[in-house]
Amino acid sequence: MTGLGVGKRTLTWGARTLVMGILNITPDSFSGDGLLAAPAEGEGVALSQARDFLAAGADILDVGGESTRPGAQTVSAEEEIARVVPVIRVIRAEFPETLISIDTYKAGVAEAAFEAGADILNDVWGLRADPDLGPVAARYGAPVILMHNRSNPASIEVRGRLGNAYIGPEYEDLLEDVKRELLDSVRLARQAGVPDERIILDPGIGFGKTVEQNLELINRLDEIRALGFPVLLGPSRKSFIGFTLNLPPDQRLEGTAAAVAIGIARGADIVRVHDVLQMVRIARMTDAITRKK
Repeated sequence: MTGLGVGKRTLTWGARTLVMGILNITPDSFSGDGLLAAPAEGEGVALSQARDFLAAGADILDVGGESTRPGAQTVSAEEEIARVVPVIRVIRAEFPETLISIDTYKAGVAEAAFEAGADILNDVWGLRADPDLGPVAARYGAPVILMHNRSNPASIEVRGRLGNAYIGPEYEDLLEDVKRELLDSVRLARQAGVPDERIILDPGIGFGKTVEQNLELINRLDEIRALGFPVLLGPSRKSFIGFTLNLPPDQRLEGTAAAVAIGIARGADIVRVHDVLQMVRIARMTDAITRKK
């Protein structure tokens, strides 16, 4: 087991699964939990959700100001900063030892978030969208979550209540292609000055993959873990669950639980989820079965 000092905490990989609670500071989250339906109330609602998540056992709070669902509209860095920075500040003020990650692919947003008190960078484009982002993370000594992403707006299928999904990404060999492209992001992180011990990989469930490819990635997550970096898995409420079970986002709890349990059994170190209370219990039970004492 190895440890990583982050903020006022030390994360020990392999001891137990860490749970990351999702705080969507957006009006248009795919899962229906966007906290900006009433923008003026965003900070208070987000702080209340943060309290609930931490009381339920969350280890990390992931704050994001731009929806990443298939087909979502992009927002400017200025708007994203206006959404996330006040939330990060109020959480940091009330919970000084809590780990906060900023879910962004923009360097300016990341820098503002770190200044406000964020500890970790969660980049859905694996440092490939903004060349200035890696150096910002390195300068602040932040761990970086590098996600695999082949999202393409031209290959989206819309299925009403089930949401949107990607239907046409082409892979010569799914696992080998994902591993190679993740290692490309690792190379970018290293070039920017991020040390290996501060790199975490995310296979990008739901980002440029078909339903079948998402299922295969979860079942073979151990092959991503074998690259030698901690792994984050984010299957929560995603459309591959909805399409598999024919259920809308608000009815995907059990499907998420199954994906989380299998992901942990295959080597996930962190799970990123909406339903923190239930997934903390799933993680603890799965850890009791699968992790050696």
